[in-house]
Amino acid sequence: MTAKIDTDVPVTVSAGNVFADLGLPEPDMLLAKAELARQINAIIKKRGLTQTAAAKLLGENQANISRLAHGYLSGFSVGRLLHFLNLLGRNIEISVVQRRSRKQPYVRVVASRTA
Repeated sequence: MTAKIDTDVPVTVSAGNVFADLGLPEPDMLLAKAELARQINAIIKKRGLTQTAAAKLLGENQANISRLAHGYLSGFSVGRLLHFLNLLGRNIEISVVQRRSRKQPYVRVVASRTA
């Protein structure tokens, strides 16, 4: 059985970054923060840590860990998120490369599969 596609609905192709799609300022930084938070939350979950235990390990309060778990990242800098990853036993490598074209500069977080 095939589904009928409603051609009356406008469709916009994503730029690959939901924050850019929404027209938010500094979308690359927002996407980088979201990926760092995703990594932190995945490690916390994999370890079976409660928010209270994670807060103690990260030197935070439980409310901040709850905010992080729910994607409220406005109070978290990239540096602070990187520090959390270090405290969770992860190394961080930052690569700075020259742009190959006149395209907009970007920031990108690439996590290893074992993160």
